[in-house]
Amino acid sequence: MTEVTTRAWAYLSRVVEPPCVELAAMVGRVGPVEAAERVRRGQVDDDLARRTEARREIDRTTEDLELLARRGGRLITPDEDEWPTLAFAAFGGAAAAKPQGRPPLALWALGPARLDETAQRAAALVGTRAATTYGEQVTADLAGGLAEHDVAVISGGAYGIDGAAHRATLAADGVTVAVLAGGLDIPYPAGHSALLHRIAADGLLVTEYPPGVRPARHRFLTRNRLVAVFAGAAVVVEAGLRSGAANTAAWARALGRVVGAVPGPVTSSASTGCHALLRTGAEVITRAEDIVELVGRMGELAPEQPHPATPLDGLDDDERRVYEALPGRGVATVDEIAIAAAVEPARVLAPLAMLEVAGLAERHDGCWRIVRSRRQPA
Repeated sequence: MTEVTTRAWAYLSRVVEPPCVELAAMVGRVGPVEAAERVRRGQVDDDLARRTEARREIDRTTEDLELLARRGGRLITPDEDEWPTLAFAAFGGAAAAKPQGRPPLALWALGPARLDETAQRAAALVGTRAATTYGEQVTADLAGGLAEHDVAVISGGAYGIDGAAHRATLAADGVTVAVLAGGLDIPYPAGHSALLHRIAADGLLVTEYPPGVRPARHRFLTRNRLVAVFAGAAVVVEAGLRSGAANTAAWARALGRVVGAVPGPVTSSASTGCHALLRTGAEVITRAEDIVELVGRMGELAPEQPHPATPLDGLDDDERRVYEALPGRGVATVDEIAIAAAVEPARVLAPLAMLEVAGLAERHDGCWRIVRSRRQPA
């Protein structure tokens, strides 16, 4: 991507409050450079003119890109290989009917994890800021388990469940992504500055808002659609009936993602939102493997088919043939065993010795018999 194109994307990222259908449509028709010039000159239709009027003369492109370069970040656009095209295809479905059901125009990112790769195998863990000890413990167990199965953990960087999910993933050396509702240069909440710094060092911070944009309530609700779309499943660990986590779950359903919820104590107000989701079809989540089954490869956690264990399981072919040649009752000589097993007498002695060591056969007066001290298979 050329410098001119990068600057155009950076300008367009700030000129409207995302997402903007009209601006995205114009970029699709004429490209980002021409679209940026038309917006600057005010040569756009009435709808887009109203959306861009307040900011079209504000151009902080140089400052924004310099800040991004100093921090080692990058601007991810539809021109880049890292753009999660497959994940964003979900916006073409039922979500498009929602006012904000559109993909971002561009994304500001900081961290070593690649967004396109991360989104291929990821789960969102979200929930209330006022998390209980139970909720934080369950979140830590789920996040740690997902990390062990190479599933990235997506969340919003907030206090409570979000923070517990990020911390546990980092502790397990997993990949975690925090989707922010403001610029990369404004850590929010401030109490999570150190945590967000660790995520930027080992995982990924991503936002559709340029530097300097402060989080606001409507931006959190808009941000939630990205938390949902980057993940194959959205799991609500703890949430009230009306919460940001419930909003993320609603976005997940609209985007065709699986929604899961962790059941909690029926007396806990922090779990009422989870129980409501479970009543309306959410998957019951009690362990990390439940989530891996939703976002992993088909059959990845298929259990091994059970089969009864017997003392004969460890025998090789010769040992099994000799064992089966032993009489059900009484004793037999080596020659008799050799005839019954259809092997040479010299080849009978070694298997008999192994059967004796295994406690399956014993010598008696120069002959051999089955040991009946434990139940043997028929």
